[in-house]
Amino acid sequence: MARAPGKSGQNGPMTHAYPSLTVEVASTVDRVAEELRRALFDGELAAGTPLREVALAESLGVSRPTVREALGVLVADGLAVREPHRGVSVVTPDLAAISDLSRARLVLESAGVRRWAEAGDEARDAVRSTLAAYTRAVTEQRSYAVLNELHLRFHLSLVALAGSERLVAAAETVYAELRLALAQVDRVRRDAHAQPESHLRILTPLEAGDLEAAEAQLCTHLADAEAAIRGALSEVAPKLGP
Repeated sequence: MARAPGKSGQNGPMTHAYPSLTVEVASTVDRVAEELRRALFDGELAAGTPLREVALAESLGVSRPTVREALGVLVADGLAVREPHRGVSVVTPDLAAISDLSRARLVLESAGVRRWAEAGDEARDAVRSTLAAYTRAVTEQRSYAVLNELHLRFHLSLVALAGSERLVAAAETVYAELRLALAQVDRVRRDAHAQPESHLRILTPLEAGDLEAAEAQLCTHLADAEAAIRGALSEVAPKLGP
């Protein structure tokens, strides 16, 4: 049976064997970091917004050191940036990176679309069900964080049609980088209600077996998405470019 800290063992007292372990503090930091992620992905905090330790500590009812650690987690995750003499602020997605991510999406999702006929029933049903879930969430006016999550699940289901776990893993990495940028688009334009129709235009030709038309619709959809993201980011940070 395991002994609790502070009890005697065969080799003597075990008091303070791991004095640096602080479960409560670590869990508080995690909760603060998660709440900040929620605000970011829900579009409540714009790109470039300063994240002030004092104000955040007061709002969340925690200590400044706890907020400081949580901000360090966001910086490590690439969601915030720390600059000398300026503190921490929400990261502004790089426009060149957005274009690169869009090209990666096209390669990954097109690979799945082309394999629609060879994909199993489960993979094809996942495409249908994720789109249905997304459409339902839009109708229910769910939060933009939820909509973005369901939106990306649909696109991930397209990649999964290829039957490659490595392609899916690559797509998950790409989509993780996109989440913050998508939140900025929704924050500025609030146009997620228009998205289900554009996704249905991808699924409809797939169901009809017209893979060429489905891929063309996907290409148009991703190009429009890139333009929307770039436009929204330019609105919140004009100095970044067009």
